[in-house]
Amino acid sequence: MVFLPDESRSLPPPPLLNKGSVWLGFAGWMSALLDNAFNQRPILGAGVHRQVLLASLGCFVGYQLVKRTEYMHAKVDRELFEYIRHHPVDFHRSGEKKRIGQLLEDFHPIR
Repeated sequence: MVFLPDESRSLPPPPLLNKGSVWLGFAGWMSALLDNAFNQRPILGAGVHRQVLLASLGCFVGYQLVKRTEYMHAKVDRELFEYIRHHPVDFHRSGEKKRIGQLLEDFHPIR
């Protein structure tokens, strides 16, 4: 599957009720309600099966999008840590921490 490669299976799954699934589930339910309103049907009473279908479809899509974003963030983290591991000279720690005033140049206004 191109959307999520096989290496994404090593990541822990996100919780079922996360921000993406709740928001897109709500958006699916609202789209069913808007369809009822535009077609002059009772908003909550008509097409309950469509409301449930679109809400569950939104939850599924939101869950899959959260899984993809977590995979992409884990991939970037892995690449960055691998780069740091292969280039330790660029990321050495000095013994003494510098203050921000030591890093910046003195300010001399030009008039």
